[in-house]
Amino acid sequence: MKVNELAKAAGTSADTVRYYAREGLLNPARDPVNNYQQFTADDLRRLKFARKARQLGFSLPEIKTILDQADDHHSPCPMVRDVFEKRLHSVEQQVAELLQLRDRMRSALSAWQAMPDGTPDGHTICQLIEHWDDPDSASQQKE
Repeated sequence: MKVNELAKAAGTSADTVRYYAREGLLNPARDPVNNYQQFTADDLRRLKFARKARQLGFSLPEIKTILDQADDHHSPCPMVRDVFEKRLHSVEQQVAELLQLRDRMRSALSAWQAMPDGTPDGHTICQLIEHWDDPDSASQQKE
């Protein structure tokens, strides 16, 4: 298969195929007549695997390591579980941080609805940000 044929069979772009080949995830042969890359059914299997792994959050270097272990007839599954468990923990932390950020944003937006627009005066830049978590700012605005 040529690059475009492999890309079509895998449901991806030719650029992705070329990139994965450059990164060593695919092992195309060269056509001796025209020097075009020639891909096999094994490359299609590897490409589909790599795309699934990317959807699960694995990096290209991690995918290359998985493929290398499989090529050496060693099970990559223990490493996959370990990396995935750590990645899941990291993602859960990021989600928690994003939820906290969302709550701060909602709180700030709610507080800002009652605050007038300010003009920078050399002492302030934007009072909305400078006073959003100041408990006295609400009472100062009413005075």
